[in-house]
Amino acid sequence: MRNLLLFSILILITFSAQAQDETWFYIRARDTSFTPSFEKKGEYIIYTGEDSKLKAGLKNYQIKTFNKTQKNSKKQDIYKTFFVIADKESLLQDLLLNASDIFESGEIISKEDRKIFEPNDYGLTSTIGDSKGFKVNLDYLDFLGLPKAWYYTTGDRNTVIGISDGTVDTTNVEFKGKTTEFKKSFEAKGHGSSVASIAAGQGDNGYGVPGVCYDCSIYTTGYGNFRTLQMLKDLSDAGARVINCSWLGTYSTEKVQGEINEMLKQGTIIVAAAGNRPWTTTLGKKSYYPASYDHVISVSSGMYKYENIEDNIILLESGEYYAENIMGHVGRTVGFEDNDPKKKAKIWPISITTLNKDVDLLAPSVGILRFSRTAENNKIAYIPFEATSPSAPLVTGTIALMFSLYPCLPADEVESILKMTATNIDDIEVNKPYAGMYGAGILNTGGAVEMVFDMFAEEKPVKIENQRFSRWDFKLSSISEIIMKNQEFTEEATLDLTSKKSIVISENTILKPNTLGKIHLKINPSLKKECELQLRDPSILND
Repeated sequence: MRNLLLFSILILITFSAQAQDETWFYIRARDTSFTPSFEKKGEYIIYTGEDSKLKAGLKNYQIKTFNKTQKNSKKQDIYKTFFVIADKESLLQDLLLNASDIFESGEIISKEDRKIFEPNDYGLTSTIGDSKGFKVNLDYLDFLGLPKAWYYTTGDRNTVIGISDGTVDTTNVEFKGKTTEFKKSFEAKGHGSSVASIAAGQGDNGYGVPGVCYDCSIYTTGYGNFRTLQMLKDLSDAGARVINCSWLGTYSTEKVQGEINEMLKQGTIIVAAAGNRPWTTTLGKKSYYPASYDHVISVSSGMYKYENIEDNIILLESGEYYAENIMGHVGRTVGFEDNDPKKKAKIWPISITTLNKDVDLLAPSVGILRFSRTAENNKIAYIPFEATSPSAPLVTGTIALMFSLYPCLPADEVESILKMTATNIDDIEVNKPYAGMYGAGILNTGGAVEMVFDMFAEEKPVKIENQRFSRWDFKLSSISEIIMKNQEFTEEATLDLTSKKSIVISENTILKPNTLGKIHLKINPSLKKECELQLRDPSILND
């Protein structure tokens, strides 16, 4: 028995060491037509093509994966990028040197960036997952850090997402067996199913695409009653942790505000679309509901796809230049001074969805899969224009992942985590005319879920960094140490921060509220976890 135990330990140590020694990297071919052929032999793959240089370069390595991917690709490289897993880091340089007629560039993926998980229906940017579902580019989920979030959790059936929208097709594979209809709704041209797909469509099932919290359950109800949110209260009473409202109106009442406050007290968060009216109509002065109620997370649309303006400059038949879907921009399109792409860029206000002081976060919309249309017509369709209905469920699904990972997470700390981990877009020049109207920045799902993990895993510090907050109320209670770096809480911002271990105020941190703001930092050695982390893979704690 002792020998068997030692043998088992040896196998475990050997397997772990082999996994740690693996190298992951991206490599780009010079030509889109390059398609290497491999044959699987045991755990590894063997090159079976006819290129002698490539064969010579690969023969001294053990290769597990050599797949084409659209992840980490610029526009010109989208069909030329490969993801590789091999036994030695030197393979990348060998290929770039000895097969330079085939490959032009590449980069090693760090060990920290290898902490990801992808389901088997992850589309064309899949690396360690697969693309057995729709052949669709899910780069917007990559941008949000979903593979990083899924490393920790893919959701849980005990975590319920409420969808207040049009009818959700419960016969579709994405929703079957996990969806309960509380109140019958309208068809709404597939709007309900599309919203539900983004938030919680079933993943890792070889069909369609994964929703953000794809292993979560769904409760559905109707929408559009502006005098009471009893339909949402019914979902909250039944246990929904977060409810998505991709609908709006201009009517507001104290009664509804009271209902929202009550739902938050019992642990339910409401997420709502801010609205699609462009800046040219609203000028940042128009409020829509339920998004603009207190304690509702209001979500508008932000861009994600191209890193720089020059990566996607388009010339119209009229001779006018513009750029579209540039990462971090609050509007879909930008034009240029004197119609010269080398001169100053400016967002076209008509391409900005509703912004106002009540907006909390931005999330992608342009380029997101239109699930209902794709499923109905069996033809891939993406959202071509800015909209907030698809942006809100990205936030809703993120919150559900946070609750799935740590079910005891206080509901009144969720918004703080989302804003602290949001991607700061304040310094992007074209956004500056809209400062104070686009919330904390763009949703970072991977960062938010990782912060929840760090708060309760007691492995590494929780980092609050790279944001400048002059308003809002922030609250956070962490078992782990907290470090603030390159961080500002000023003017009317309030911060209530508690750690069991320590709070470190590091470089470039400014805590300077005015008379309307407040800073409260506390060390509480008796602070305890209310429950355990519910990890997708418990061995993560050993990484």
